[in-house]
Amino acid sequence: MTSVTDALWASLPIPALILDADDRIADVNPAAEAFLNTSRRSLLGFPVWDKIFVDAPLEESFARVRNAQSALFVNAVDVGTGSRKPVSCDVQITGLTDRPDHVLVLLESREMQGRMDRAMSSKTAAKSAIGMAEMLAHEIKNPLAGITGAAQLISMNLPPEDLELTDLIVAETRRVLKLLEQVEDFGNVRPPDRKGVNIHDVLDRARKSAALGFAAHMTIEDEYDPSLPLTWADPDQLLQVILNLLKNAAEAGAEGGTIRIRTFYELGLKVRRSDGSGAAVPLQVEVVDDGPGIPADLAQDIFEPFVSGRENGTGLGLALISKIVSDHDGLISVDSVPGRTAFRISLPVAPKGATG
Repeated sequence: MTSVTDALWASLPIPALILDADDRIADVNPAAEAFLNTSRRSLLGFPVWDKIFVDAPLEESFARVRNAQSALFVNAVDVGTGSRKPVSCDVQITGLTDRPDHVLVLLESREMQGRMDRAMSSKTAAKSAIGMAEMLAHEIKNPLAGITGAAQLISMNLPPEDLELTDLIVAETRRVLKLLEQVEDFGNVRPPDRKGVNIHDVLDRARKSAALGFAAHMTIEDEYDPSLPLTWADPDQLLQVILNLLKNAAEAGAEGGTIRIRTFYELGLKVRRSDGSGAAVPLQVEVVDDGPGIPADLAQDIFEPFVSGRENGTGLGLALISKIVSDHDGLISVDSVPGRTAFRISLPVAPKGATG
């Protein structure tokens, strides 16, 4: 390969493998090494089926590509290895013009696309719901204040045995007013004041606060990648996001349960900014709890406003988190089964020369 081709091969964000005439691995790019969780050296020269499991018969597809020198696409197949669970992928197979007996195989994870689609859907839904909620909050607050005042005036002339009813009116109207104030606050989150931030400093602050307060009944563990570069974020808003995720995990977990905070680097994940440009989000933060999990009927909509899995929840906490992460050109997703719920935030790297 030329130096330019080498650079393109190394920069390709999609896992790619080159197979020789005998379906042995002739080359892999760095994204494939990360996807397969195996080094290039341990892959080269081995039959591809010794290293990768694909839930589809691809040998015939390889032969067709070699014979016709035309590309083939195989959608939604499970691809796995001995070291990771299968992931649904779209597989693209094409020939190489300079080596007709070789094929290029691209593995594009559908999980990433699903995360981005859900994030964009939640963002759109959030904007619509926020606008309507703010309008309703403005219109409802004044009548509620009048109801509260009227109930308090009536209570002044009631016997003690009837005060319970007016006290109930006052308590319930104040509860609704508090909810409306949360809705207005939700719509008034300022744009992030972004700078270079060490994500582990933010995580440590959040962890200490949680351990001394709402998560004191649980064990908090961490699994950090100390080599992560700075992210480009508003540290106060990022702290708010992490604290909310830890609080949700603590409320979901039982006495003596465990919350695990994990950071790692993942190549190949990008989001599209509002101006149409792409932004890489390789910095990953996971908050994992061992609670009962999110009900299946809520999992797809959990980041939308007014969707809550708790009896007295407002459904604004996760929607606010999603909004803040989106404002940082990031992604948030959740993977939940009974006994393990993992919220993952994907964030961009700070520009070169950025400082805190």
